Amino acid sequence: MSSTCEEQPARLPEWLRRPIQTDKAYAETHAALKKNGLHTVCEDAKCPNRHECWNHGTATIMILGNICTRDCRFCSIATGKPEGLDTGEPLRVADAVERMGLRHVVITSVTRDDLPDGGAEIFARTIRAVKERVPGITVEVLTPDFWGRRENLFKVLDAGPVVFNHNIETVKRLQRSIRSGATYERSLSVLRGAAEYGDRTIKVKSGIMLGLGETNDEVLETLHDLHAHGVRLVTIGQYMAPTRDHAHTKRFATPKEFADLEDAAYRIGFEAVASGPLVRSSYRAERMVTV
Repeated sequence: MSSTCEEQPARLPEWLRRPIQTDKAYAETHAALKKNGLHTVCEDAKCPNRHECWNHGTATIMILGNICTRDCRFCSIATGKPEGLDTGEPLRVADAVERMGLRHVVITSVTRDDLPDGGAEIFARTIRAVKERVPGITVEVLTPDFWGRRENLFKVLDAGPVVFNHNIETVKRLQRSIRSGATYERSLSVLRGAAEYGDRTIKVKSGIMLGLGETNDEVLETLHDLHAHGVRLVTIGQYMAPTRDHAHTKRFATPKEFADLEDAAYRIGFEAVASGPLVRSSYRAERMVTV
């Protein structure tokens, strides 16, 4: 993890290569999302697991459009100036979730710094609409930082998700060069706010990527910081540059390194850890809820 190489590795290692297979469930999931005019982070962020997840009838639904107001160096989602606010989106999300027969759904969004509440009200309406349409479903949210404003964070939490996720993304030293408009301290504050909210039954989750130039000690420091701020579920995955215009992938961590970090995270005290080259924020998210 301490490589200083500035060029991207020439080829993907074997452990990052996987066949693309689709079946009937994949087609049905794709159709349900498109029918309702919805976006998924699976497609917009070019997630390598989207075929596996869609084949199992699961997806991470992205609300508030597909134009982000920030320009993070690791993310392939389009950036620019979003146009308007789609207030009918929550009901369409609920309809798609019902059609897909989901038991656990992840709802995320682009960052909407153009909105007074950062989109918190639409998050809340979407959570409530899904829970009303599909009784018994568990809802996980993956949110932006809302500029650290607790009133917007609490607006989302009041709607009753079972998991609140906000990703720290990378180690403290690399935040400024990798995350547009975000800070390490603000993200930790958001996570602490979620951990201290109400009766504290909401599981708090975060994630970090390897391969951006971090050291092993920095990753462990970040894990300790996350745990100290109330995070109990954590994901650790490999960063893969979506294009040559994004931050370069400095190295590919080995499966053993991911296994060692998983062990370290459990020793720190995390309740559930997903650590592996192809792990992403929402990968097999439903399994972490049951821990």
